[in-house]
Amino acid sequence: MIGAFPVRAFRDNYIWIIHNHHFALIVDPGDAAPVLAWLKEKKLQPVAILCTHHHHDHTGGITELAEKFGIPVHGPANEKIPGLTHPQTEGNLLKFPELPLELNVLEVPGHTAGHIAYHDQNRLFCGDTLFACGCGRIFEGSAQQMFDSLQKLAALPDETGIYCTHEYTLNNIRFARAIDPDNPELTALESQAEKKRERDEPTLPSSLALEKATNPFLRCDQPAIIQSASQHVGRPLTDPVSVFAALRDWKNNF
Repeated sequence: MIGAFPVRAFRDNYIWIIHNHHFALIVDPGDAAPVLAWLKEKKLQPVAILCTHHHHDHTGGITELAEKFGIPVHGPANEKIPGLTHPQTEGNLLKFPELPLELNVLEVPGHTAGHIAYHDQNRLFCGDTLFACGCGRIFEGSAQQMFDSLQKLAALPDETGIYCTHEYTLNNIRFARAIDPDNPELTALESQAEKKRERDEPTLPSSLALEKATNPFLRCDQPAIIQSASQHVGRPLTDPVSVFAALRDWKNNF
């Protein structure tokens, strides 16, 4: 049985540990200390580090962990990742027989220019591209790139678990409800997320089916979303990319 546990770091980061109670993969370790503590507590042997993009809150612990355990570092081929040993590009298949697990690599630029994601049949480790009820800011790419990346992720099976790397869910839901106030699934999701946070539990993972029903950035072709975005910018928006760009700009200042 392969699980994925969110180790907390900084204010709202999650470092995902994919494990089978013996061996582990470490995803986006921004800080080594909480990872080392959890691995020691659970008596897990790490076999590799997986990185999605170059931001320090996802890479700051890589060097210490890689040196301590002598393990490979997988990451985007087109970004500068500390200690990168295995550069990854679209379509690569990573095999970890110790777990056993196979992960496919997807290129999802937008948040950063070389951002990648990893997925198997059941899980997507998407870094800062797709969030629960939201998406990452566009720092190095274009709205078109980010839109295309999200569409690529949306094409995965509905049952895919979404293992993103920040606890942004409640804030994202409140923005989504401002855009889509009549969506009953958003109302239910907000109630569930509030209860989890009151218990200091993660709201993640989400699922792709839930994101398709609630995440405005995946619903830029829906009439309610188009209407809200058009009202916000004060002119009719007719194509999904323009709607997406308006939503992302709106969220930046929400």
